[in-house]
Amino acid sequence: MEIVTIAKPYANAVFAIAQQDKSHNDWKIVLEAAASLVEDSQMQAYLESPKVSKTDKSNSIQKLVSSIANRVLSAKENEFLLLILANGRTAALPSVLALFEDKLNTFDAAKAFMVTSAFELTDAEEEAIISDLGTKYNAKVTIETMIDESLVGGLIIKLGDKVIDLSIKARSEELSLRLTTH
Repeated sequence: MEIVTIAKPYANAVFAIAQQDKSHNDWKIVLEAAASLVEDSQMQAYLESPKVSKTDKSNSIQKLVSSIANRVLSAKENEFLLLILANGRTAALPSVLALFEDKLNTFDAAKAFMVTSAFELTDAEEEAIISDLGTKYNAKVTIETMIDESLVGGLIIKLGDKVIDLSIKARSEELSLRLTTH
């Protein structure tokens, strides 16, 4: 099973909990700490070791995450870590973090879009995009731009898993597909 498929229910659950008590930043810190731990090769070896009990692994992870977060973890945060460890899903933690951040970005009052263009955008064009997206999403918008000359012209705008493809490349591929199917 793909890691993202495994991570999605965990990320959704954590986000729902964070929504209830407005603890998004606390959860983000915990997820970042846990994800960085499981990406460490020594920690991976420790977690995969059959010589270490699940209880010891759980205690170690909780203490380390608490230390990295520089605070005592809440009961829900500890329960989440225990659940991840009990289900053998530690490898999914980086994906849980990424999905949580995507959801946070989507629901947050400020939204950060990735805009890909065939050419470098002028300041006026960037301001127009920010204004249009801000109006459409009723949010404070920031954009990060990237150049991809293969687009020929137009833009691709991304927010999380949402994509608005306004590129000439996409339009020509769509036209080509329609012509070949008729």
